[in-house]
Amino acid sequence: MQRYFTEELVNPDHFHLTGEDYHHIVRVMRMKAGDEIICVTSTGNSAICQIAEITAEMVVANVVKWEEGNKELPVFIVIASGLPKGDKLEWIIQKGTELGAHEFVPFTASRSIVKWDSKKAGKKIERWQKISKEAAEQSHRNIIPSVREPVSLKQLTTLAKDYSFKLIAYEEEARTGEASVLSETLSKMSAGESLLIVFGPEGGLTPGEVSLLTENGFLACGLGPRILRTETAPLYVLSAVSYHFELLR
Repeated sequence: MQRYFTEELVNPDHFHLTGEDYHHIVRVMRMKAGDEIICVTSTGNSAICQIAEITAEMVVANVVKWEEGNKELPVFIVIASGLPKGDKLEWIIQKGTELGAHEFVPFTASRSIVKWDSKKAGKKIERWQKISKEAAEQSHRNIIPSVREPVSLKQLTTLAKDYSFKLIAYEEEARTGEASVLSETLSKMSAGESLLIVFGPEGGLTPGEVSLLTENGFLACGLGPRILRTETAPLYVLSAVSYHFELLR
């Protein structure tokens, strides 16, 4: 059943879907009155709805049943990625959303090949957020992960004060055989707490960047004996978090 995030809850019994959602329902899916969809509010509540009417500008959907349960991870995982080249960040956002990430924070790193163009910021962030929304709908999330505008590493250390735990995925730790920090951190976390984890771009983080982060309360951790690509490492961590909190019971 197709899922749509919408803030247009007219009352507890009706949703109005407009804009891109309207286009997708009417032009892409070619739905008609009587078809069922799932509508999700901005607060994460979802309902099975039946399309009651399709006008020239909106779809009116009646609530059939409010769903129970929550498909979100019990902890908030925030992915901070050093700006990678090509479409790798889009891949991280899409797959990271499917795996349960709560937020994405791109940052400019010393070894980032891509340089952030503030003139194109609006369209870029809009595209990233659209990728997040579509992935959240596809994976039946209750929220849409937010994607921040890229920050500097210094700004990232300031943002980090808002999170419960802070880690750096650092390949040098993997090379030395470090294998306990991530596991120990997850074991310390309780439901509702947050983890900000930093991943370098291609080429990794410089020793100076790691020093700055550790001076601001970050712990460096390895992700197993293999060296992972910048777009693979966040998915490894999210999978480990899901296993720890959702499967290892």
